Amino acid sequence: MPIDIERARAQTPGASERIHFNNCGAALMPTPVIEALKAHLDLEARLGGYEAAEVAAGALEHSYDAVAQLLHCARDEVAIVENATIAWDMVFYALPFGPGERILTSVSEYASNYIAYLHVAQKTGARVEVVPDDLHGQVDVSALEDMLDERVKFISLVHVPTNGGLVNPAARVGALARAHGIPFLLDACQSAGQLPLDVEALHVDALVATGRKYLRGPRGAGFLYVRRAWLERLEPPFLNLHSANWTARDRFEVRSDARRFETWERSAASHIGLGVAVDYALEWGLEAICERVTQLGALMRLRLVEVEGVSVHDKGQHKCGIVTFSAGRKTPQQIKAGLRQRGINVWLSPRSSTLLDMGRRDLDVIVRAGLHYYNTEEEIERFIVALNRVLN
Repeated sequence: MPIDIERARAQTPGASERIHFNNCGAALMPTPVIEALKAHLDLEARLGGYEAAEVAAGALEHSYDAVAQLLHCARDEVAIVENATIAWDMVFYALPFGPGERILTSVSEYASNYIAYLHVAQKTGARVEVVPDDLHGQVDVSALEDMLDERVKFISLVHVPTNGGLVNPAARVGALARAHGIPFLLDACQSAGQLPLDVEALHVDALVATGRKYLRGPRGAGFLYVRRAWLERLEPPFLNLHSANWTARDRFEVRSDARRFETWERSAASHIGLGVAVDYALEWGLEAICERVTQLGALMRLRLVEVEGVSVHDKGQHKCGIVTFSAGRKTPQQIKAGLRQRGINVWLSPRSSTLLDMGRRDLDVIVRAGLHYYNTEEEIERFIVALNRVLN
């Protein structure tokens, strides 16, 4: 069913104040999420934090069911954490590596993830290797297959990179990893909420995402999926009284579910808001969201190439709602500032975030626009008019 744009915008208070094309940074929250956050904060103010959490126990637990429905997995395979970086690190640092063992990643890998590879490689003697791109600029699955041997202990992929509209062929990568028994971790920070995600179809062993981007949730909440068959094989890098139970003076028992990767303290309001945001996305339907966002991204690219001096930088055979560009006449910083003065939000993607990809393409900083289903074709036209004025 097509998205009811009028209703979506009516339930997005910020949409009436500005054109928000920074949904890949932090999307505008819809009214149900805002109300859930405010309601729980009010409850904490009236009752106290611990007491409010007891009253809201059902809503807190529902968030696990919502994420499980989003990913097509079981609720005991879901952990809800403070952010996607913590989720990613919890899985990666739980894996043992030794000298000469290989970590495979892609050209479009995100800085935080790659820094972790280097950190572990320096401590253990493991090797970090980059799978080349194919002619479309996405990870080359054939090249990946040729690189696989008994020394490969981990494959990691960013589903949608932070610096463009590319959608990597995650399911094909996952199928290879599963066939060879190699752990496969998918970073779905930019795909969760704009693309359908089925962990079985993707063949992932673990998946991480944040709530603040295309899921339109609050900051301070993310989630982790770990396939049940891998749960007992991954020992969290640290434990606390939530992830494990102290059973005797010299003994403890680690939880059997994915909550072994959680810590006890977190924002209850954000936890609840994440569940409401996932419910809201499921109500619209991820297939419908994907179709709408993809169409808007394609339209934005078509209009941008008509602007004199503008270069569009998105790669990939399949593209999503993230659009990146630059223009020789103005710096990306000047473009962002000029658009902000005209009530339009975009963001910048620096080389340091995706050093391998941006460095290879000799790009320093590019402008990033992330469109969502509540954005309109008319907003894109206003954006193009404003961009021409900024550039001229």
